[in-house]
Amino acid sequence: MNSPYPPDSVGVITGLDDLRVDLARRHRATAAAGVVDPAVVEADLAAVERDGYIIWENLLTAEACERLRAAMTPLLGRTGRNTFEGERTRRAYNLVDKTRACDGLVEHPRVLALLDRLLLPNYLLSQLQAIEILPGERAQLPHHDDGFYPVPRPRPALSAATMWAIDEFTEDNGGTVLLPGSHRWDGEQQPSSADARVVARMPAGSCAFYLGTLWHGGGENRSGAARLGLTVQYCEPWLRPQEAYTLGVGRQTARAVSEDMRRMLGYSIHPPFMGAVDGMHPKRVLGQEDSAAM
Repeated sequence: MNSPYPPDSVGVITGLDDLRVDLARRHRATAAAGVVDPAVVEADLAAVERDGYIIWENLLTAEACERLRAAMTPLLGRTGRNTFEGERTRRAYNLVDKTRACDGLVEHPRVLALLDRLLLPNYLLSQLQAIEILPGERAQLPHHDDGFYPVPRPRPALSAATMWAIDEFTEDNGGTVLLPGSHRWDGEQQPSSADARVVARMPAGSCAFYLGTLWHGGGENRSGAARLGLTVQYCEPWLRPQEAYTLGVGRQTARAVSEDMRRMLGYSIHPPFMGAVDGMHPKRVLGQEDSAAM
């Protein structure tokens, strides 16, 4: 049987540790491209480990927010199908395949620097969607984003998320409600009226980063205006993402995005071979003609 790997890359496997590397040895784990002061990353990490979240204000300019609003508005669909999605909440899914406007949020250096400390190399993009909470929307059911992974708590987070404020987030317009410290709860504890809650009050252009184990939910919109946000969610490289990007995103898009985006879409390997295509690193598929790769 012919090996798909180059002859000089095939090693002798003597134990499980030898399987914790990419067997092809051609495409190493991709490091995030941005550079952030290590002291800043340490402070961010300490806040997240303590509270389960951190809020960064004014990461985007007013002009950037307006460009994102203009790009999102035509993509927003009808209001949700149930109370969790929101009966007065509009969403746009699979934004990676629909627009390049959000790429800078997905791969923001401050975000990736923190993810590099929390998740394994080649972590994946799990979801990218726009969420517009309309006036009259009720508060969302509290939840934690990696609750659908059947791994008992307490445990380290298997995912993390950002919520970007395209409009200002306030207590009245549906600002995200966070339960500080709830990332440490076990599987039996559920939110109650006695738990401390914090509304993510954020100027437009700000970002809330929180662990997948943190209980949270969209707030009630008691104002007279809609509240637009963008959520980007990431997960460990050995987990199934919420959105199936290898199906939902075409190869032309995968070729066009940055290296950070490409590996987060699944064009990467979790050692030794999780994510392989025909026994090879998935990046090699992008070098083939679409018809030949089918």
